[in-house]
Amino acid sequence: MAKNIVLEVSQGSSSGQSPRPRCPAPFLSKTYDLVEEGGGDEDGKGKRIVSWTGEGTGFVVWSPAEFSEFILPRYFKHNNFSSFIRQLNTYGFKKISSKRWEFKHEKFQRGCKNLLVEITRKRCEPSIFPAYLKASSEENAREENNGLLIVEENKNLKKEKLELQMQIAQFKALEMKLLDCMAQYMDNNQNKVRRLC
Repeated sequence: MAKNIVLEVSQGSSSGQSPRPRCPAPFLSKTYDLVEEGGGDEDGKGKRIVSWTGEGTGFVVWSPAEFSEFILPRYFKHNNFSSFIRQLNTYGFKKISSKRWEFKHEKFQRGCKNLLVEITRKRCEPSIFPAYLKASSEENAREENNGLLIVEENKNLKKEKLELQMQIAQFKALEMKLLDCMAQYMDNNQNKVRRLC
């Protein structure tokens, strides 16, 4: 994995200054790497967790619960999906779809890791909202994200429950077949003993 470094010449008065390397923010490099490496990563059930969009101009988190559990801890010191989204927002990423967790930034593209150095954090602008309203809206956003994660987890649990119920039904049918076979075997053996007597 080659590091992408852009040289930036300082605009100082001395002409003898050497250029200093400019690296992408660690968050951006790690996010690029997790999408790049996670593109083929599956959760063991043949389902993708995170991948590039078809055009390679953004990425999709297909399963936020599994992304939080398996992918985030490999790259960051947390497994909080909401924190990851907040970080994306500070770098100007936009959520593209209301139906899935798809994010896009014009400088975040498949095969163009060198563009990451051009992505900068948003500047904090003074807000016209009072602090208590700002905190309330952040809390609402956090609750909404948590609610979406819970809905996703609930959907996964319902699916798992259905699979387990189907397995139980199969095992009960198998049990009935085994009991029938044993009953026939017992009947056949009792008939043979009676004939001998």
